[in-house]
Order: sequence, then structure tokens, then C-alpha cells
Amino acid sequence: MINKVVSAVVLSLIATSAAATCRQALLLGLDVSGSVDAREYRLQLDGLANAFDTPSVRSALLSFPAAPVSIGVFEWSGATRQRLLVPWTSISSTEDLNDLISVLHSAQRVPLGQSTALGSAMAFAANYLEQQSECWSKTLDISGDGPSNSGPRPRDIAQHSSYDSITINALVIGSDPNWGTDQRSEQIGELKAYFESEVIRGPIAFVEVALGFEDYEEAMIRKLLRELEGLVLSQL
Repeated sequence: MINKVVSAVVLSLIATSAAATCRQALLLGLDVSGSVDAREYRLQLDGLANAFDTPSVRSALLSFPAAPVSIGVFEWSGATRQRLLVPWTSISSTEDLNDLISVLHSAQRVPLGQSTALGSAMAFAANYLEQQSECWSKTLDISGDGPSNSGPRPRDIAQHSSYDSITINALVIGSDPNWGTDQRSEQIGELKAYFESEVIRGPIAFVEVALGFEDYEEAMIRKLLRELEGLVLSQL
């Protein structure tokens, strides 16, 4: 029933918002700081690609080609270390989505430093999202496996006026078991609370959880579906 309601609302928005060329600008920021090893890097990139390739996510992205979703992907670590992997790409056809998936699968790691400058990554994202002024909504989805330890505080960046029209969501990733004792549940609770208080912004903003990089793909699927549906529900 909800899918029929969502479809009706989106079609109505398309009919009444002819000037808009996209329904959502979705920018994904991936943590590649020193705490992310080579195996975890691959799990993250391939997990994102596989999430986009999931039938439910494909359907959500391609349901309304008259007002497509525009997607960008970047990696981040230190204060001046951000790398654009996928420039703004309008997903209006199967071919567009397949090309995006292929780029993510083929991406190779480039050293970006050891530190975790979450606030700097958010500032980079705000500037890049300004290019998508024609979209109905703008969303930053930032992934991370730890708190910021360099650069400006995420809280200060999130409160800047440039984020007034941006929703900030997060996907937090639990660390690996330590010394033979799996403490990820406790660690992920603390990290989730940190992102909830310091990072996310907007009336429908949320934090998704991956209990380790092995769970990243499934967490990303949940997050993408929630974001793509949340766009329409926020218009009601």
C-alpha cells in the first residue's frame, strides 16, 4: 500500500514541479582513514556497488526517470584529503546505474592519510552539493568507523547555514573484535550516539548501523531504501 502512495505522490510532484530536473541529490562519503585496512576498503566499495545492484534499490532509483536521482561518491580521511570517485551522475536508465556500479567495483585505493577529519569531509560535501540546486532535496550520507580526530568539529560544520537545505545521514561501522573478545556491540552503541549528537542533521535524519565491514552491504541497502523513500514522505 505504501508503495502505491509513494508512487502517486512522486507523480504528483513531477507534474507540479516541471522546473526540477532531479528529485534528489545523494552524495555518499566513504571513510578511508588509517583505521580502514585493504580488506575493509574492498568490503566498503564492493558493498556499496552491490547495494546499488540490489533489485529493491534498483527499482527505487529507476521508478521515476522524469525526475531521476543524482548520485556522487567521494572518499575522505584527513583535513585536506578528499577524493571524488563518482562525479554527479544522473541515474535515469539501467545503463547509468550499471556504469556507476562498474566504477565502484573497479576503484582502487589511493593513500589519503591516517587521520579522521569528519568535519572537513562534511565541509567538502556541502560545497559539492551546492552544484545540485535544481534538485528537490539534497542528502549527504557519510560513513565512518570512528569519531573525528582532526580538523573542525563535525558539530560546528553541521550548524553552518550552508547545511540549512541538506539532510545529513550516517552509516556507522563497528570495529573488528579486539583481543579475542567481540566488543563491537558496545563500541557501535557509543559511535552511534556520537554521530547522532555531532553529525546528523534534518527532521528525517538518521544513523544506520553496520556491525563490522562484513555487514556494510546489508546496512547500505537498508539506508538507501530509507533515504529514497524518505524523500517522498518528507514532501507529504
